[in-house]
Amino acid sequence: MTWHLGDTAMTSAGTVASGTSGSGPPLVLAHGWPWSSFSWHRVIPQLADQYTVYWYDMPGYGRSDKRVDQATSLDVQGVIFREMLDHWQLDAPFVVAHDFGGATTLRAHLLHGVEFSAYLAMNIVAMRPWGSSFFEHVGQHIDAFLGNPHHIHAAIAEAYIRGALVNDIAERDMEGLIEPWLSEEGRISFYRQFAQADEKYTEEIEGFFSDIRCPTTILWGKDDPWIPIARGRAFQQRVGTDQFHELIGVGHLPQLEAPNAVVGKIFEAFKRQL
Repeated sequence: MTWHLGDTAMTSAGTVASGTSGSGPPLVLAHGWPWSSFSWHRVIPQLADQYTVYWYDMPGYGRSDKRVDQATSLDVQGVIFREMLDHWQLDAPFVVAHDFGGATTLRAHLLHGVEFSAYLAMNIVAMRPWGSSFFEHVGQHIDAFLGNPHHIHAAIAEAYIRGALVNDIAERDMEGLIEPWLSEEGRISFYRQFAQADEKYTEEIEGFFSDIRCPTTILWGKDDPWIPIARGRAFQQRVGTDQFHELIGVGHLPQLEAPNAVVGKIFEAFKRQL
C-alpha cells in the first residue's frame, strides 16, 4: 500500500502516470506545483486502509509526459483531472487537493461538471493574487534560466522547494520532490511551468465558489510561507463552509510536514459522508 506509479493513461495532454492502492470508497489526490504525486507518499498507506486511493502526476510533472511544446497550464489541468476520473471510471469520488491541485479540481468541478462526494482543500491556489516576485521574474526570463548549468539548476529547484517548508522533512523526501526536475526534460518543464502560470485561470472560477456542490473542508498549514492563511479564510468565506482547520507550526506542505495530522483531518472530514 505504498506510493507507486504502475499505470498510465493516454490523455489529451499526453501520457499520464498514475497509481492506486487500498479498498473502499474512491479517494483522489491532486498534487500541486512544483511537486508530483510523490508528495502524497506518507499519507497514502494510512488512507488506503479505508479508501481506494488514486493519484497521478499532472502532465508536465513527475513521470508524466514533459514535452517542450506541451501546454500544462491550469486550464489544461482541469480538463485532465476530468479525463483521469473517466480513465478510472470514477463517479463522484472523495477529493483532496493541494496547491495548484486546488485550481485544477475546482475548474473540473465548476466548469467541467465533475462531481465530488466531498472535497478537502489544503493550502490551495484558488484566488488571486498568487505567485511570488521570483515566480514572476522566472516567467519573464525563461531563456536565461534554461541556460543555467545542471548544478545551478539543481540548486535553484531545491532552494525553491525548501522555501515552501517551515519544518525539516526527511532527506529522501526532499530528493523525491526534486528528482523529476533534474533530467533534461524535467529541467525544461520546470521553467515552462512558470511561463504558463496565469491568474486568469483562477479569475475564471472565483465567482463560482459558492456553487460548489459537495461538503467542503479547508485545511491550512497556518505558517505557510507561500500562501498566507488569510487567503484560506477568504476562500472559506466565498465557499460558505464552517469547516476550516489550522495546522499550527506547519508550512505549505502539510502532507510531508505533518502527515499524521493530515490523515486525521481527512478521515474526520469524509467520515460524515460515508
